[in-house]
Amino acid sequence: MSVIIRLKRMGKENSAFYRIVVSDERKSAKSGPYIEELGYYNPVKNPPTIKLNGERVLYWISKGAKTSPTIASIMKGQGVKVPAKPARVKKPKVKKEKKAAK
Repeated sequence: MSVIIRLKRMGKENSAFYRIVVSDERKSAKSGPYIEELGYYNPVKNPPTIKLNGERVLYWISKGAKTSPTIASIMKGQGVKVPAKPARVKKPKVKKEKKAAK
C-alpha cells in the first residue's frame, strides 16, 4: 500500500479550507477515508492560516509516504526539513545462461 500526504478539501462553495491528511494513494482525496490528520490550511484568510504537525509528517515520510507538490511547498514555508532520501542503488542484472541446443 502506498501512502501519500495531501490536501483534503472541506468547507462550502467559494470558502474552501483544507485538511492535511495521510491517505492511501488509491483512494479519493475528497470522499475517501484517511489514515491520519496532520493539520490544516486555510487560504481564505489573509494571511493564510497553516497548522502542521511536523513530527508526524517526518514520521510518515520516514515510513515511505510521498508528498504532493502543494504539501511540499507548505512544508518548506513552515520550515519542516525533510531528510534527504538516499540514492537508490541499482542491483546488478543477473545474466541467464542460454539453454544448450538439442
